Parts: sequence; structure tokens; C-alpha cells
Amino acid sequence: MTDDPFVAHRSLLFTVAYEMLGSAADAEDVVQEAWLRWAGAEQGEVHDPRAYLVRVVTHQALNRLRSLSRRREAYVGEWLPEPVLTSRDVAEDAELAESVSIAMLTVLETLGPVERAVFVLREVFDMPYDEIARAVGKTPVAVRQVAHRAREHVSARRPRMKLDRAAQEAVVEKFLAAMANGDVGGMLEALAPDVVLVADGGGMVPAARRPVAGAERVVALLSRAAKLPGFTISAVWLNGMLGARIDVAGVTTAVSLAVEDGRITRIYGIANPLKLKGLEAPAELRR
Repeated sequence: MTDDPFVAHRSLLFTVAYEMLGSAADAEDVVQEAWLRWAGAEQGEVHDPRAYLVRVVTHQALNRLRSLSRRREAYVGEWLPEPVLTSRDVAEDAELAESVSIAMLTVLETLGPVERAVFVLREVFDMPYDEIARAVGKTPVAVRQVAHRAREHVSARRPRMKLDRAAQEAVVEKFLAAMANGDVGGMLEALAPDVVLVADGGGMVPAARRPVAGAERVVALLSRAAKLPGFTISAVWLNGMLGARIDVAGVTTAVSLAVEDGRITRIYGIANPLKLKGLEAPAELRR
């Protein structure tokens, strides 16, 4: 292992920033800012480099979150997090895989900046309350209260992905095969009746501006896309879970799926080209 604490903890720092921001590009910027702070610090006086670096990343991510929230208010259509390619190994840590899933990151978008930071640091990274307090500029008592509110908020909205990993993958594989083969019946069988499809084109490429609800409507939409020239679909690991990459008519879409009770309940399609740089190489995510 390297002697440089920043290099040793870089994957952790990226994961913290990514979970707070839902943007791989912004997370990379925050990590770079943290490196500059680290390079200029009196490193010999830092007793706990990991805690110090997480604190720096949290500060930077909170500042960025506040500016991003204003930018997202003017976003065209539905806003979804940026997907990242991951190795299958990320799925071995079930809690990490769920926490970085597109479904969970979408839920985290409904939290305020400080609530999101506290939730991520406590629930995902199991940081002590006093460390979180220093990172977000609040007292430990206040952080406990924020954590409780955030936990209840997320619990009421998070997907109930109770299946084991193999069962989830089997449902996704079945759906992707049905879509590739134009098997409408197979697609319907894999979807929950009340499935919802959310697409994010950012106004840059064609995409549904509002969520599409209901299995028949979703299948009709996807079936039309599958008939367009140059349609290809391939399985990829996105955010710690099996998903898909669809290419059609010059547009690439990263597809993430949430499975509950043996059926797909949510389909997230990210087609905004500015959000697909995370498909170029796997991200290293770590707790």
C-alpha cells in the first residue's frame, strides 16, 4: 500500500463525494480540490488523515451541492444521477451496492444538502457522530437529530430490494433478453404492473420528459425504441448492479433497474451525453 494517505483513500473519497453529489464529474472535481488542500496542509500535524480527508471532501461537496440545486431547478425534463461503470466486485458488498444504486441516489436527491451528507457519512460509511459534526459544522446532538430525520425520510422512499443478488440478476437478464428479442410477453412478465420508467435526456437528446407509468405503456415505449435503426443492447455493471447500455440512432442510454418482489419496479434511463462519461472506464468505489 502506498505511504501517501491521499492515494490510499482516494477511492473512498470519490465514493463519499459521488454519493453526496450524484455526479461522477463533480465528485472528481471535489476529490481534486481535496488533493490541493492536502498538498498544502501541514501533513505531519494531521493525526487522522482519513478523517481529515473525508472532512475536506464533505465541506467541498456541501458547497457544490448548494450551487447544483439551483442549476437543477432549470434542468430540462427529469434529472437523474450520473451512472458509473463498476466491476462486479462492488456487488459483493450489498450495502455499498444499494447505497450507490441509481435508485438510492435518486432518493437521496430529495434530501437537503446537510441531511444528505449526514445520512451518507453515518448510514453508508458508519462515521462517528462527532466526526460527522466536525465535517458538517454542527454539534453531535444536532447531527443525531438530522440523521434520524434523514433515515426516516429515506426509509419511506427507498426501493425494497429484498431479493438476493442472483435472483435480482436473473430478473434483469430475463428482461434484457426479452427486449433484445422483441419478446413483448417476456418483457411484461419481468415488469411489475405499476412499473415506472424515468428518462433523462437533459433536453439534449430525445427522451420522455415525464415518467411513464404502467407495464403496457413502458413496454410499448421500449418496443418502439428497439425497432429503430442500429438498436443494440448489452448488459453492463452500473453502480454496483446489473444494468444495460442501449445504443440506437446515435444515442447511448445507460439503463438501471430496481427489482422488488421478483419484478422490475423502476427503470432509469440516462441519455444526457454530458452524464455518460462514467461509462468510459470502471469507477473504483469503496467504503
